[in-house]
Amino acid sequence: MNTDERGAKRFSVVARTRMAVALVVSGCLALVGLAVTGQASTPEGLEFVQVGHWVYNDAAQAAFHVDGSTNRVDARANVPSAGRGSQVVQGDDSGYVVERNRITEFDKSTLSVEESTPPPAPEAPFVMEIAGGPYLVYRNAGQLVRLGDPAATVPAGGPLSRPVATLDGTVWVHRVDNGAICELPKGAAVLTCTAHLPPTHGGGLTLVGDRPVVLDTTGDSLHRAGMDGLGEGLPLGIKLSPSAQVANSAVGDRLAIADPERNQLHLIDISGLDQDRPSAKPISVELTKGSRFNGPVSSSNVVAMVDETRGEVLTYDLAGTLKSTAKVPGEGTPPRLAKGEDNRIYVDSADGSHVLVVNGENGAVLDVDVDKAANSQTASEPSSAPEPPPGEEPPPQQRQQQQQQQAPPSTRKPVPPPVARATPPGAPRNVGATSGDGSIKVSWSPAADNGARVTGYRLTWPGGSTRVGGSARGTTVSGLKNGTAYVITVVAENSAGVGAGASAKAVVPGPTSRPAAAPVVTAKAGADGKVSVSWTQPDLRGGTLVHYLVSATGQGERKLSATSTEFTGVTGTATITVRAVTKFGSGSALTGAAGSRKVTVPVASGPPTITITQVRGKNGSLLVSVVADGKGAPATCQAEFFGKTNPVACSGATTLVIPEVAWVGAITITAYIKTSAGTATDTWRGVPS
Repeated sequence: MNTDERGAKRFSVVARTRMAVALVVSGCLALVGLAVTGQASTPEGLEFVQVGHWVYNDAAQAAFHVDGSTNRVDARANVPSAGRGSQVVQGDDSGYVVERNRITEFDKSTLSVEESTPPPAPEAPFVMEIAGGPYLVYRNAGQLVRLGDPAATVPAGGPLSRPVATLDGTVWVHRVDNGAICELPKGAAVLTCTAHLPPTHGGGLTLVGDRPVVLDTTGDSLHRAGMDGLGEGLPLGIKLSPSAQVANSAVGDRLAIADPERNQLHLIDISGLDQDRPSAKPISVELTKGSRFNGPVSSSNVVAMVDETRGEVLTYDLAGTLKSTAKVPGEGTPPRLAKGEDNRIYVDSADGSHVLVVNGENGAVLDVDVDKAANSQTASEPSSAPEPPPGEEPPPQQRQQQQQQQAPPSTRKPVPPPVARATPPGAPRNVGATSGDGSIKVSWSPAADNGARVTGYRLTWPGGSTRVGGSARGTTVSGLKNGTAYVITVVAENSAGVGAGASAKAVVPGPTSRPAAAPVVTAKAGADGKVSVSWTQPDLRGGTLVHYLVSATGQGERKLSATSTEFTGVTGTATITVRAVTKFGSGSALTGAAGSRKVTVPVASGPPTITITQVRGKNGSLLVSVVADGKGAPATCQAEFFGKTNPVACSGATTLVIPEVAWVGAITITAYIKTSAGTATDTWRGVPS
């Protein structure tokens, strides 16, 4: 069994087919955690948003579930002997108490401990509750542990900065030792590294519009990351220290970056990543001097940080306004800060005695007293009713009822389990927006109903809101100001409450005569004069794409509907230019802004050389071994013996095959090499070995 198989077995989950469960409160005074299994089968591929947050309470030696929508503790799983300050992370069916030397799994339906396994490294991991997870990321050891199905331990090869994950369950990591940007898709067991920061550059990862973005703290810039590497840099407009930390995601069109060395929190305008317009001036907030900070962490409208020195949680809106300051009770190590899938931010006290719940919409902070809930919870039911005082015996009928009530548990009729209660819906998917004249057209895919029919969708933006029915998949927001950027957030509602929000990228309304923005162009050149070009579809500003105009220096202009092409015969340095041509209804075509990229075709350093090192005979063929040197240019080679072989690509040690020949005694073989810089030959005479 190899290492990956052992890791997968080690972190396997006991019951992968159990249904998603809901936690309910029973009893008037006693707080009892109860979970039930649904009666209907779960549709294949259905994803549930994890609601609420688990915390480990040192005093009670148990994990407690905090419902962020009600700010109440509604479940308890006893996990004795866990170390102080243990973390808890949840998946669809199980929860996990994570210590430095042990991971203990408990069943969310029975609230009982299942098994314990050792971690891959003795450090506190970064926990992630995402689709296909949960994940434990051991940043110093460079190990990713997936506790979901299929379980896996994935080596990253080096230490990591703080990871991020997109909504489809893809984890993105940044190797701090070599700058590699790598992705681990949902269910995969091998990282794929698609981009690199320049050598010696520091940085971190974040999400903008559910796509990975790299913060280069050395170059003070932001870059999209994807299969084609890093995109064009967006200057931050500020100078960062190497220890600057970026938030997990953007808030509207602002991205939070904390710079503790300079005692500042910056809110950067990131709309320039996707739009052809200059960025607004960064908003900078002064932080308390001498304090140590954890964060920032972002929700849909709020940025939260923890002042570890003062033991306080601070929340800000996207304008940098301080919304609330709350003291974090408890003793021990600094509080922990985590983003929940329900659009709330949770702050755990070090000992698990309190959880502060940050409202992701308005930044309000509420304290949940876990200690109080633990102390008020009933451990068991009394085994019998108290004996009445002498002379106050109940009548026979009442005595019979008491005797029935005092019968052993095995004689009682089982109580049917309660129906799992519904929870607020998930976030709408695939939210998109296109601009119009004084309006924005918004579309989305339905949100997960999480047990109760979606009754409506609410759209909000700075200065307004509207509501549409639960069956709607789009609407047009009117009465907007042309030239002003709007971020529109969509949330779903059901009988259980309001779900998490999802936003489209910032859109600027304008007249239906605005040309398209500039595409982002990528170009790669080979030494043979071939240049491969690709580009992204830009913001069409509400128009319909007609075609792209693509040109290269000395190559003329092409009309294409695709987003890639190839030029041949390019020499020296060439500029590739791409423009989008759009139309609005029956109006005339408009040519958009130009996106461009310069490329330089490598030049061979000199004429090629070739040397025959050996000639062998085998099965009626001659095998001619050569050393080919194209001097930096692609080369082809041939061998001749009464006729030439077909040209083959060659570089370094290469074997040329002359098939179906016969020879006697000494023979003469000639080898040829050809590049754009010329040709060369070498001759060998002798008896083939």
